[in-house]
Amino acid sequence: MSSSRGIGLIVGPAIGGYLAQPADKYPGIFSVNSIFGRFLYFLPCLCISLLAIAAVIACFWLPETLHKHTEDTMLNSSTEAVEEPCSDLNAEQSGSGCLSLFTNWPLMSTITVYCIFSLQDMAYAEVFSLWAVSDRKYGGLSFSSQDVGSVLSISGLLLLIYQILIYPLVANSIDPITLVRAIALLTIPLLSSYPFMPALSGSILQLALNCASFLKNSFSVTTMTVFNILMNDAVSQDLRASANGLSVTLMSIFKTIAPAVAGVIFSWAQRRQTAPFLPGDHLVFFMLNVFTVIGLMLTFRPFYARNGTSNH
Repeated sequence: MSSSRGIGLIVGPAIGGYLAQPADKYPGIFSVNSIFGRFLYFLPCLCISLLAIAAVIACFWLPETLHKHTEDTMLNSSTEAVEEPCSDLNAEQSGSGCLSLFTNWPLMSTITVYCIFSLQDMAYAEVFSLWAVSDRKYGGLSFSSQDVGSVLSISGLLLLIYQILIYPLVANSIDPITLVRAIALLTIPLLSSYPFMPALSGSILQLALNCASFLKNSFSVTTMTVFNILMNDAVSQDLRASANGLSVTLMSIFKTIAPAVAGVIFSWAQRRQTAPFLPGDHLVFFMLNVFTVIGLMLTFRPFYARNGTSNH
């Protein structure tokens, strides 16, 4: 499932980067006086909306994956006798299951840490584009929207390859929560390197930025995959849908807050270009690392608990 993020990171930035301001980029196709010339970002938004409509329509043909058990006349009486009490037990657990999620500390601690890392990831996504297109005198890269789209598309392609070929090997050799901690530790120096990239130029800058962008996105996808596994392990199978719904709801709240917080911090950093401590964009990436450290600390006891290490 996480591989779809890689595909999205290839197609999405390409749509935004290459189709924005079409009258300026493709004057032979789009007139300045047309709707695409008057509304500079209408074309990519139109394409995104059409994709969303296509997704909604496609949902009507998606097969239901829930296991709906029907009575089979070929089953013998001994099999029915074994299955009947199991079905009653599952029904009883499902009836009180939703409320029990909030007292399931392995689940709630996992969701909390997941939300912190999701907030950091969404804040980074907000900051990256703003930082890349801002002028070099403000600590940015002076990139165009097309340049940003190219970087993100290349990262998405590499991410897809990583998710298919490399991640399974990593996941099979490292404990899930240990993998999250290692990623958090690697993220700190990675984010700290971004403010120094404006000193680079040409192919060296492109190489450094593409590598950093790929690493950051691969870290995010790995973390997301691991936490989905940990949340599934924290509950019984009949409660996984409810647990997933709860986690997505809470995570969405954090992802809603993240862009606003990141935008405020970025604007504040632009006014601190000559500050003696954390000048300019150094402050932005420092704050991203603050969330990383908070998430890392919450992966340890007594806050974090794996399934089977505490009552739930």
